[in-house]
Amino acid sequence: MLQFAPFNYRRLIIWIGRIVLAAIFIYAGYAKLFRPDMHPRPPIPIALSLFALQIDSYQMLPPWASLFVSKTLPFAEISIGLLLLIGWQLRIWATITTLIIGGFFASVVRAYALHLDINCGCFAKPEPLTGLTILRDGALLLLAVLMTVFAFQEARKPHPWSAAAKPST
Repeated sequence: MLQFAPFNYRRLIIWIGRIVLAAIFIYAGYAKLFRPDMHPRPPIPIALSLFALQIDSYQMLPPWASLFVSKTLPFAEISIGLLLLIGWQLRIWATITTLIIGGFFASVVRAYALHLDINCGCFAKPEPLTGLTILRDGALLLLAVLMTVFAFQEARKPHPWSAAAKPST
């Protein structure tokens, strides 16, 4: 007889976090590369240049760094999203996801506090930076932190299906 239920709230949060955050990361990377909101769709180099302008509007990075981030972030988001879906080395990718979302959240809060009238740039569409953007990013950060913490906690325990059953006396 199994001592632990195969699924508990920690595993549920991990699964929900993996699926939701992976979908968001994959879509965000795709949207930054292919700009589905624009018709006709611009070529990828033009789309990345437009994304660089959105990054530069936050006034946090020098122009060369904004260009570097715009050329690497969409590919990193898609890769991390796929790795979250696969679940391979989950603790590593969950931690990286949490750090990335934490950076996004800090940038959005800073821009909102400075009353910058800019677009979020989260999904490469013209979305104004509002309190709802902060709430959405805060909820995603909370989900990422819970997923990461629970992934580390679950890794410490043996999996219930592989745990040896205690003999009945």
